[in-house]
Formats: sequence, structure tokens, C-alpha cells
Amino acid sequence: MNITVNYETTPWLLLVFTLPSSKASERVGVWRKLQKFGSIPFRNAGYVLPNEAISQERFEWLAASVRSSEGEASILQVQSIDDTPIRVLQEQFRQARAVDYEALIEDAGKLKSSAKGKSVPVVRLRRRYEEIAAIDFFESPLRRQADEALKRLEQPDQPAKQQKTKRANKAAYKKRVWITRPRPGIDRASSAWLIERFIDPKARFIFGTDPVAHPKAVPFDMFQGVGFGHEGEQCTFETLCIAFELSDPKVRLIAQAIHDADIEDDKYGRSEGHTMNQILKGWAKQNIPDKDLLRRGIDLIAGLYEAIQ
Repeated sequence: MNITVNYETTPWLLLVFTLPSSKASERVGVWRKLQKFGSIPFRNAGYVLPNEAISQERFEWLAASVRSSEGEASILQVQSIDDTPIRVLQEQFRQARAVDYEALIEDAGKLKSSAKGKSVPVVRLRRRYEEIAAIDFFESPLRRQADEALKRLEQPDQPAKQQKTKRANKAAYKKRVWITRPRPGIDRASSAWLIERFIDPKARFIFGTDPVAHPKAVPFDMFQGVGFGHEGEQCTFETLCIAFELSDPKVRLIAQAIHDADIEDDKYGRSEGHTMNQILKGWAKQNIPDKDLLRRGIDLIAGLYEAIQ
């Protein structure tokens, strides 16, 4: 998560609140959210976050929650702290995240040593990493180490069958017409996004059931087994990733979500693809034309890609 802190004005937000002694459970609830948001305590004065729109929104909701529980809350925009330079606070944030990363690295090591590096436990660790990285505002030095530890666990998750996918020359697939089946679902929509975003920015998409009728078009996700499609246990999106050697880590996470939604084996334990697939099915029931349905699906995946931390 890249955050641009406005150092020239007020770089910090400080949440100050009090709750009645009888509201112990509410206090615990607020504390848990403060931990989840990545805030750090500032002495006994309150909790600090970098001054960003998302931080302001989170503190506003917390303040409203405190007030609804008969407490008092204020959000202060802090320009400077006379005895605590910016770099000191930054380091406190890094140290807080270092504790999280160290615990993650330790758990990754236990999973590897126990020889139980199955997909779902690894995905849970990856999600945990993503949650930590999202609040790692000043990039702890341990972030890369944690990422590499997870990559070592994830590598065996690639089925041997995937390695048989033939590599494709990206230069041969520029400004092409790509053909797929009508009423695109999650695999075809996400594959179209992948093609347009990483392979053929000038791609044009058409629909049909017989690729022979369009000999110059590149087929993808066709039942005839031509072009790019399902291979072994992998969906079309995964086949394209391997064929064109796409290594973007966010694309890898999307591939897991598309696999789970399209193959329906819950191999990776990711729910995002299922949700988007249901949205596409809902749009299809509204008789939206194929071209518009595909474009909406492309926009859905583009939004997911940008949202991944």
C-alpha cells in the first residue's frame, strides 16, 4: 500500500478518546480496530496514523463508535511534535510492523518444516502478509524477507502439468483479434483483461463458437482445445500467465481467485473470483450484450488488480 504523506502540512492524525469504565467490551473493540488499522499509541495521549484520507475515515468511524457508547472522542491533525521528529515516529511504525512480519516468517518456517505446505494454509499466510503490508506505511525492512519466505512455500503449489504449457512469443500477438465463446464468465472476462493489460493492448475481442470460421483470430477458452484454454488442472487465465511468462505478483493472486471460481475446487481458498463470477452471471441474466458484458468483466478485474495491496 503506497501512501503519500502530506509532510508539508499536517503529517499525522491523533485520535484521543475516553470511554466509561462500564464499557469494557467497547474499549476492547476499539483497541482491536486500532490494531487492525496499524495505528500506534503515542504515550498516553492517543493513537497516531499518517494523515491520509483512509486514515481520516477510519478514525472518524471509530470516533462515532466511541460517542455512540457514551464516550468522548476527538481527531487532531498534528503538524509537528517538538520532541519527536517525523523520522522517529516513522521508525516506531516500522518496528510495529516488524513484529508482525517476524511472527509471519516464524509461522511460514513451521509450515515448511512440518511438510504440510498445502495450498490453503499458504494462502492464509499470504492473506495475512497482505493485511500487514497494507498498514506497513513506511516499509519495514522485513517486508521483503516475509514475501520471500512465502514465495518459497508457494513454489511447490505449481502443478507439474502447468510446466508443459508452451511458451508464446508476445511479439506475435500484437494488434490481434481474439475470439472466445459468447456470454463470457469469470475466466473469459479475466483472460480478456490479462490480454489487454499485459499481452496485446490493442486487442479486439469477438465472440463465436467455431474458431475455424475466424482463422486469423486467436482463440481463448474455446471448447475445441485450440489456442489458449484449460490445460490439465489450470484455467485459461493460468495458461495465459504461464505461456506469456507473466510474473506480476498481483496477477498471481488474481490467478488463484479465478482458478477457484472457474475450476470450483477451492484449491487456493480465495473467494474474490466467486463473488465476481456471481456478478457476471447476474449481468448476463439482464441480457447485456456480449461485448458490454466482457467490458464490465474487464473493469471488475481491473478494479481488483488496483485494490490488491
